Parts: sequence; C-alpha cells; structure tokens
Amino acid sequence: MTKTKSTLNDKLAEIQTKFKSKKSRFNSFGKYNFRSAEDILEATKPYLLELGVSVKVCEELISNTNFPIIQSSAIISDGVDAIHATAIVGVDLDQKGMQMPQKFGSASSYGKKYALGNLFLIDDTADADATNAHGKATVAKNTLTSEKDPAYPKAVEFIKKGGKLSAIKAKYNISKEIETKLKTL
Repeated sequence: MTKTKSTLNDKLAEIQTKFKSKKSRFNSFGKYNFRSAEDILEATKPYLLELGVSVKVCEELISNTNFPIIQSSAIISDGVDAIHATAIVGVDLDQKGMQMPQKFGSASSYGKKYALGNLFLIDDTADADATNAHGKATVAKNTLTSEKDPAYPKAVEFIKKGGKLSAIKAKYNISKEIETKLKTL
C-alpha cells in the first residue's frame, strides 16, 4: 500500500485539530489568563519538523490617515504552497501611559496573536457550560464609586500603564464621577 503525500491543507488541518496552547500569561488587574503570540508559536514547534512546514508572521502598515492600521498575516508554508490568515488592528495613539513604541508594539502583538488564532482556529470564547449559570443567580460586580475605595488606586495604576477603561468596567460597576476621572488620566 502506497502512502499518499499530504497536501499543505492536510497538514494545516492536522495542526488545527491537534493544536493546544495554554493560556500561560496572567492579567493581574482583570484577573484572567491569556495566551500571547509567542505562546502560540511555541506550541506550533513540535509540528514544524514532523510535518515539514514553517510558520511566520508578517506585518504591514496599511493605513495611516486618521490613525495607523496594521495588518498582520500568519503564514504556513511547506516550501511550495502557502496558506495565509490575517488580522487587522488599529494603533490607539491616544492610549495613556504608553510611549509611542509601546503603542505600536501592543497593537503588533495583538494583531499577531489574532492572525495566528485565525490560521490555527484558536477559539478564545468560553464554552457554553462555562458561561451558563445553570439556573443559579449570577454574582454581582463590585462597585467603584469613590476615590477612597481600595480598588481606585489600582484602577489608576492600571490606566496609567496602558490598561483600558473597558476592562475596569467589565469588572466593576463604576460611577460617572470615577469614570470621568479615569478617562482624564
């Protein structure tokens, strides 16, 4: 019996179905684990020699009118054929607490991660059982309504280091007064 040669599509399908990448990073403010582009690339390494493929990520500045937009492309190749997946991200030039290289680096990392996620079919959504309350009451969010609240200095520090107000609002019910103060940092 002769073994048929696998196509690049077959090799990618094998990686997509077997691929595992742990969420090894932790966001201490949002209290959640996440994976980085580096984590994804590290998890692909066992497949590269085994399947005779390579993976690379390329970036291109595709617009710089009102704000920069970066297109990240993740590419798998067997030396003959290539399959591309892309992600597009904007660079938030108004992001507080970051120098310009950090703003571009943050957008770049995000774009790479999502291009690789698109290529390898990484689903970052929680499964239905994880999000289903199964008839139990949901836990209310903490509130952040005063500068005297112990969470306020942490929120200020988070924003100053480049964190998003939306991440704070996902964790806390915040007053308009505190929201306004955090927006002006």
